[in-house]
Amino acid sequence: MKNIKSGLVIFTILLISLTNLCAQQTRTEKDLLGEKQIDANAYYGVQTARALENFQISGMTTKFYPDYVRAYAMVKLAAARANTEVGRMKPETLAAIEKACQAILDGKYHDQFLVDLYQGGAGTSANMNANEVIANVALEMSGHKKGEYNIIEPHDDLNMGQSTNDVYPTAIHVALILHNDKLVGEAKALSASFHKKGEAYKNILKMGRTEGQDAVPMTVGQEFHAFGYQLDAAIDALVKSEAYLYDVNMGATAIGTGITASPGYAEKCVAQLAKITGKPMTLAHDLVAATSSMQAFVMYSSAVKNFAVTLSKISSDLIFLASGPRAGIFEINLPALQPGSSIMPGKVNPVMAELMNEICYRAIGNDATVTIASRDGLLQLNAYEPVVAIAIMESQALFFKTMPLFRTNCVDGITINEKVLQNYMNRSVGIVTALNPVLGYEKTTELAKEALSSGKGILELIREKKLLTDKQIKDLLDPVKLTSPTGPTKLTE
Repeated sequence: MKNIKSGLVIFTILLISLTNLCAQQTRTEKDLLGEKQIDANAYYGVQTARALENFQISGMTTKFYPDYVRAYAMVKLAAARANTEVGRMKPETLAAIEKACQAILDGKYHDQFLVDLYQGGAGTSANMNANEVIANVALEMSGHKKGEYNIIEPHDDLNMGQSTNDVYPTAIHVALILHNDKLVGEAKALSASFHKKGEAYKNILKMGRTEGQDAVPMTVGQEFHAFGYQLDAAIDALVKSEAYLYDVNMGATAIGTGITASPGYAEKCVAQLAKITGKPMTLAHDLVAATSSMQAFVMYSSAVKNFAVTLSKISSDLIFLASGPRAGIFEINLPALQPGSSIMPGKVNPVMAELMNEICYRAIGNDATVTIASRDGLLQLNAYEPVVAIAIMESQALFFKTMPLFRTNCVDGITINEKVLQNYMNRSVGIVTALNPVLGYEKTTELAKEALSSGKGILELIREKKLLTDKQIKDLLDPVKLTSPTGPTKLTE
């Protein structure tokens, strides 16, 4: 009996100790909805905690895109420096915030940015997540405890002279700019791969095609250089459209009137943001218009869609050129990466080009999302900015991850089938166009008609009819004469 009582006493003591330990592992924070217990180890606060309860949607949180987290640190750092410049923030508060923001820029504390990318409230939860984390990191790095908001406060200090309605779109602008640098870098590498193939095959003749039909001769090099130049033009559009993202509405606060912001703050904040990002950030001409409009997102998204359309056509062209091997046109070989069928032996599919197409289709669909969400905002604010950000950042990320695979596992390994190309040259009716200046349109039309009805090649008929000598044919089939505007063809004896 005595042992049982002793055991109960020990159990009770352990239970009380465990309860006290659990109590010590939380801190109490409050907002307009009341008090809430926050994990003592968490750097986020009460508003983030509510968002974690309300928006468990996609599993993709702010930290899913590290540059998006860094963008918040850049914006908050610029705001703190500007508020100090106008005399509103104490230098010691700025010093603490600078340390916290730099730590986040260095990749620390990203695991605390936990709000789902899909959220109501036009991004308020994401903004408050940043405010709370930076405040608590600043407190801890200054020797204080998390939650000691009488020293550094998420609203009064981290959101000083700000609103979600200027911070959130600006952070998205910065994130998209950072992502665009990486996207353009990979796109240029892919373009260079196509141009390299163009140089390798610049003297190999082939038949061009229009509307799926034989056209006129060209070189394989011209075809691949054309792929590269199409990408170059789409890259140029990405670079130029980035300029729309440089225009930001920091200092607009709630609707663009600048309420709660100090005079001169907006200009100084954007100037600081330009220094931090290394980009020519500018203050929007009219902050009310900039807060209401989503034009910058629409313009940049359109450039991403244009890139997707361009790359999709190229991918489809590669699939067509590689079709076969026996019943297609089979002009090129794409690297064989895996068996292509669970039932058909020997089949190998153009999987990387297909993958690239899938990514392009997704990006085109994301642009439609951006268009609709940007159109449906009401009056002085667009509440659908979160889905706009999700759509564009997803497209950027998908291209960034897929293009290196497409380049190394597909484009770099492309080879050509010269015998197939030569056979098409010999048999194609399209080559007759090059003979117009020599034989005349009427004669070449007759040759084309006879070739189609007999199944013979144009060159075969020319030799049969002794219209040209082999030496003249060779001269006429000079790649320079066939594939460039050399003027009327002249025959040599």
